Amino acid sequence: MAEQLISTAVHHTLPHSYVRSEAERPRLHEVVPDADIPVVDLANPDRAAVVSQIGSACSSHGFFQVLNHGLPVEAMRAAMAVAHDFFRLSPEEKAKLYSDDPAKKMRLSTSFNVRKETVHNWRDYLRLHCHPFDQFVPEWPANPPPFRDVMSTYCKEVRDLGFRLYAAISESLGLEQDYIKKVLGEQEQHMAVNFYPKCPSPELTYGLPAHTDPNALTILMMDEQVAGLQVLKEGRWIAVNPRPNALVINLGDQLQALSNGRYRSVWHRAVVNSDRPRMSIASFLCPCNSVMLGPAEKLIGAETPAVYRNYTYDEYYKKFWSRNLDQEHCLELFRT
Repeated sequence: MAEQLISTAVHHTLPHSYVRSEAERPRLHEVVPDADIPVVDLANPDRAAVVSQIGSACSSHGFFQVLNHGLPVEAMRAAMAVAHDFFRLSPEEKAKLYSDDPAKKMRLSTSFNVRKETVHNWRDYLRLHCHPFDQFVPEWPANPPPFRDVMSTYCKEVRDLGFRLYAAISESLGLEQDYIKKVLGEQEQHMAVNFYPKCPSPELTYGLPAHTDPNALTILMMDEQVAGLQVLKEGRWIAVNPRPNALVINLGDQLQALSNGRYRSVWHRAVVNSDRPRMSIASFLCPCNSVMLGPAEKLIGAETPAVYRNYTYDEYYKKFWSRNLDQEHCLELFRT
């Protein structure tokens, strides 16, 4: 099945199955190139200021970048390097890992959900379940040889950062510092290593079309040399330009629900270019499948009734994967 992967060949023309209709194209000339994205320095000794900045970013953008986040730069660079090495493996080696089954906990695949989508996306990706590590890491790719050690080290650091961010987000909502971590249960952690090859016609397709993330929190390491992430703000797409050693944080649907709609799981997309390939590593913190999710009781009142009904993450995740990526916000299906 390796012929499904776009990273196994050089493409001089865009295959028809990737071409979007006129109305669905990215209109790259309309993108705001230099908008301000909130940036939070986690080394700021003024805890109240950090919490305030994060809360403001969660309500205004649903996205922010963090500096001095505590992840060792060496671990970040090693993860990005081994990701590049993975996608340089031979087609035969990659074919062993290929699957288009969204239920598989380790798979190399392409686009988003090739079983049901009608137009494909210019992306190959390696999807990994990460936690508990001793359960999943032995199933990860054995090649390149450093892959398991390097990526598991990176995953552990990201998990710690995610829990620190949960504490700040909880505080910003006026909740107990450990509220989000406790209410989401024993959390799963997934990773998507995304590879976007050079594209012959980037104005006709996407790396990923507009979507929100179904999980709780996403931590993204971007390619510092090539931009491609864009977020929707007040009806306009704005480019998120890479900053050295920064990480991009975006709220997933579950934190929008937990905040009773105060915070935003914002629409974002990935675009491609004809000059250079691009890599990104997205880490997803996901609620325990069986816990009951919904707005925090402290945020519900006579003037702020519950916006969403309660549900389990298992119910939500199945609904998310049963749809096309760029359909209406999945949370709309869970409104009260």
